[in-house]
Amino acid sequence: MLPQPPAIRLLVPGNIRHNSGGNVYNAALAQGLEHLGAEVTIQPVAGYWPVGSKEERRRLAGFLTAGTTGGTNTVTIVDGLVASGAPDAMEAAAAGGHAPWVLLHMPLDENPDLEVRALRAAAGVICTSGSAAAEITRRHGLAGVRAALPGTERGQVAAGSRPPRLLAVAALLPNKDQLILLRALAGLLDLEWTAALVGSDTADTDYARQVAAAVEQHGLGERVQLPGELTGEALEQQWHAADLSLLISRVEAFGMAVTESVSRGIPVIVRAGTGAVEALGLGAEAPSGPADGESPALPGATVELEDSADGDPEPLAVLLRSWLTDPALRAEWRRRALAGRELLPGWDATARQVLGYVAPEASHAAIPRNRLLMENEA
Repeated sequence: MLPQPPAIRLLVPGNIRHNSGGNVYNAALAQGLEHLGAEVTIQPVAGYWPVGSKEERRRLAGFLTAGTTGGTNTVTIVDGLVASGAPDAMEAAAAGGHAPWVLLHMPLDENPDLEVRALRAAAGVICTSGSAAAEITRRHGLAGVRAALPGTERGQVAAGSRPPRLLAVAALLPNKDQLILLRALAGLLDLEWTAALVGSDTADTDYARQVAAAVEQHGLGERVQLPGELTGEALEQQWHAADLSLLISRVEAFGMAVTESVSRGIPVIVRAGTGAVEALGLGAEAPSGPADGESPALPGATVELEDSADGDPEPLAVLLRSWLTDPALRAEWRRRALAGRELLPGWDATARQVLGYVAPEASHAAIPRNRLLMENEA
């Protein structure tokens, strides 16, 4: 008899309510694992993570030490935002024979001493990008850190707009650096374009107010929309109207907005030195020329920007001006994005990879649930 996929408990932070990349990844992974025949339970853990209060960490320890109450073939995976600041809970679970896996979306900049203890107590660490896995390995000297890159659902090819429309899909947060984007756009008022900054304005209300004030301060009120967080058809309409998207976060482990953009044939500008470059590379065409060391053709471009709050926006402004004023460049980026959408992996690949890490004996036997149903009916 072939081994069956295990039951999987996925513990996620209860305090992240906006449409974050981590939330999207967790939900898509759970759906993909269920499609492979695993029984998945998503359990939000209340608390102000990372770290949380003493009571919140105690509650987490209770969840973890419950271990395999759902059966002997149960695997627990904890979102890194919850696990990394609660090493005592992780160590208690490991001591009781219930060491959980950690699904780490982004290394913590603060409390590295807590993070390393928590990760060492885990059954294994799965990062959602190669850059995060490399950073965790470098930072803590951990061996065997794995990566499972996000998948992408193929989107409808965007129609674009006239004049060209720019789109930045990210919560209004200091790390996402919408303020430097607005300063760059303020230097392009002599050109025709419109823009939308789509993302939660409640995740950091102080910063959201700064963004709204900057729109007015730079005279961008008739050009830039701030519709807040959008989902479903409202978000699809924004994607469909876009000609170029931007993800210029100061720190980004991966940046699923990049692959979501390329999946619709929309080129992307990302900040150099972040994991968003890795995401952009998934849609990169292989080099076609004979030159050794030739780089793949990206469906967009990277831009070097300072990390300070008052960093110089000129490099971004120059790149945007080139794109806006050069029809041949716009056409080439669009061609690369349309080609790149064919290269992006789906969430089925992500789920199978994660299952292969946490239950390798079952992953080889796992088959999509629709096939399971067909065979049972037969």
